[in-house]
Amino acid sequence: MSRDPEDTIDDKPMPLIDHLLELRTRLLWSIGAFGIAFAFCYYFSTQIYGFLARPLAEILVQQGGGERRMIFTALYEAFFTYLKVAFFGAVFFSFPMWATQLWLFIAPGLYKSEKKVITPFLIASPVLFVAGASLAYYFIFPLAWKFFISFETPTGGGGLPVQLEAKVSEYLSLVMHMILAFGIAFQLPVLLTLMARVGIVSVEQLRKGRRYAIVGMFVAAAVMTPPDIISQIGLAVPLILLYELSILAAVWMTPKPKPPVT
Repeated sequence: MSRDPEDTIDDKPMPLIDHLLELRTRLLWSIGAFGIAFAFCYYFSTQIYGFLARPLAEILVQQGGGERRMIFTALYEAFFTYLKVAFFGAVFFSFPMWATQLWLFIAPGLYKSEKKVITPFLIASPVLFVAGASLAYYFIFPLAWKFFISFETPTGGGGLPVQLEAKVSEYLSLVMHMILAFGIAFQLPVLLTLMARVGIVSVEQLRKGRRYAIVGMFVAAAVMTPPDIISQIGLAVPLILLYELSILAAVWMTPKPKPPVT
């Protein structure tokens, strides 16, 4: 297929050693940004963990019932929990740097038309991830935590009370699992639109497969979230909406056939 003469590559011929040196420079910048972000996040790891625990804390305060707490049962548990907090925080905050370095490394080898196609996906991907994580934190967490806490049993009838005392490591694992699940699931429009753009699937196939996609999204939501109906529906419904958005984006991004030359 012939290309537009103006659709050129900006890259200049370079020896292999120069490409390796450039790759090393990009990696050093990325590692340095991650290291700085990790140190920053570890310094504020207590505050970051407090932010992640706030949805649970607010529900417990609303319900009253005396002083509530979170616990750790191993001497090293809290320390490693804060290390995990710092690691996930560093990945999040350093993402713009290593994504930029990756783009600067591969962009010179792309045609101008390819850069034009990829740029919207580079912008949409982090925006959708943050949107998914925000949905989990501000909407799903309060509803799901209330549901789980509702199984507490107060003292009465001669029995022992059943009360939540969440472990810090288990709570962090659950929260990060949910945030990653929602953030990754929200990449669906990027994936489907890119597949339609390169011709792996067509808009008509996406429309015809709508019923199967809806079933698959509920199955995926059941696998990716805790076993409660709130989290599962909270993920499946946005995925269905994003699937419809993907069809519209695919229509917009798919190249239109050129009219025949008469």
